[in-house]
Amino acid sequence: MKVLHVYRTYFPDPPGGLQEAIRQISLATRECGADPKIFTLSPHPEPQEVAFPEGNVVRSKSWAAPASCDLGGFDSLREYRRLAQWADVLHFHFPWPFGDVLRLLDTSGKPAVMTYHSDIVRQRMLGYVYGPLMRRMLASMSAVVATSPAYAQSSRVLTEAVRPDRLRVIPLGIRDYADSELSKRCGPDLLARLPLGTKPYFLSLGVLRYYKGLHVLVEAASSILANLVIAGSGPEMERLKELVERRGAKNVIFAGQVTDEEKIALLKGCRGLVLPSQLRSEAFGMVLVEASMFGKPMVCCEIGSGTSYVNEHGVTGIVVRPEAPQELAQAVNILLEDEGQARRMGLAARTRYERLFSGPALGKAYVSLYEEVLKATVKMGGGC
Repeated sequence: MKVLHVYRTYFPDPPGGLQEAIRQISLATRECGADPKIFTLSPHPEPQEVAFPEGNVVRSKSWAAPASCDLGGFDSLREYRRLAQWADVLHFHFPWPFGDVLRLLDTSGKPAVMTYHSDIVRQRMLGYVYGPLMRRMLASMSAVVATSPAYAQSSRVLTEAVRPDRLRVIPLGIRDYADSELSKRCGPDLLARLPLGTKPYFLSLGVLRYYKGLHVLVEAASSILANLVIAGSGPEMERLKELVERRGAKNVIFAGQVTDEEKIALLKGCRGLVLPSQLRSEAFGMVLVEASMFGKPMVCCEIGSGTSYVNEHGVTGIVVRPEAPQELAQAVNILLEDEGQARRMGLAARTRYERLFSGPALGKAYVSLYEEVLKATVKMGGGC
């Protein structure tokens, strides 16, 4: 079964959670017998086609990216059409308006599914202009996948623009690398450049964006008795450093962009993971899945998205209100002071990971969906 994933950007261009989600879906479904390819745009598309473990990545030129919406030219339409003819199933990843244009101009008749990763939150004007095209795109899908029950129920777009019989819930997942040979080689010596000292530390990991709520973590820092390691880079870095300086938050440590090996060492060594995201742009929180994989308890905020689905309150960690520094500090301190509770929640997180968010669970769910839409297309006498 040949599957073409379609999204605006992919590795090795600047990484993000959505690209990692596509990689993990591709890896997991490949292990279940699918043959994935990924079509994307890039400012530097040469070489045009590159083999990755998850499948070949095919790039066309990105000519501009207004509001993070990469736009291609005629070559991208030509390349997309060629790949669509190759595929049995098309798999789009939302949001990407130019991808909707490619679908609109598609003549292949192939069945298509969409993973709906996030509502359009910040670019509201784009959302208004884009609305008619978005609704047409959603209507053309054989199935639309929400990444958590909470998002399926709380997203106005999903509840109003997608027929209930076409809406599915498949959580994102990550193949297990917690006990890999690479992980076994990643010890605390890799973190020698960081002033961790002997105090326990909690980890915040990811691209430093406006919706990550890291300003709340900095505001809570003076009430937290552990070190707080912020690992990652991004547009909020300088603002956060200025806030740390103003607050005198000496227990906040900026690790900057970390290597895969350093990330593993940080996950292995932390007491728990903190994801204080305050907006629904944080639709799932892949870093929570990674923390679960390593058996770490978590603290996150209730924002009506998948974060509090991955982190089940009172079971795998603690969920607090967004933009509430004292609640956030209290939750972190509970996991710091009660090591037994932290360990129990970490074990529960690992169990939940294996059941819902592991590679086998992810691959099985998506291959089953692909087979379902293919059978439906054959019954209707269309497509492949």
